[in-house]
Amino acid sequence: MSAITFRTAVKADLPAIVAMLADDEFGEFREKPGETVRKEYEIAFEEMSRDPGNRILLAEMDGEMVGSLQLVFMPSLSRGGTKRAIIEAVRVASKFRGHNIGTELMKHAIAESRAAGCGLVQLTSDKRRTRAHLFYRRLGFEQSHIGFKLDLV
Repeated sequence: MSAITFRTAVKADLPAIVAMLADDEFGEFREKPGETVRKEYEIAFEEMSRDPGNRILLAEMDGEMVGSLQLVFMPSLSRGGTKRAIIEAVRVASKFRGHNIGTELMKHAIAESRAAGCGLVQLTSDKRRTRAHLFYRRLGFEQSHIGFKLDLV
């Protein structure tokens, strides 16, 4: 297998990112992929791009996108003012799952979080994603909290 490289997404990556988000048993009903991305995705990406602490991190092999996640650095007053990283929307392209890409992508995101001065990395995962929970535990994450969401749409 070729080496995995990492980079920050640019607007031209949006169709592939949305397709990867939809290539999932839960995302297939939430996301709207296509060759032309919906305006809502473009607006969200532009807003994220203006925030230096918010980006989409991509994993590539031989120029092909094989994984992505959103990485956000957030200052916080809790824990003595500890800056934290939030990882969201972790995906590996279905044909590349099981090849350690998710592990390498997460390790890279954690290393970037350390380099940014974060003292904590946190994420949420749908309670139905039991395999993902095992994956995060293998990376050293503790299932320490109960999460809540309020859908406003």
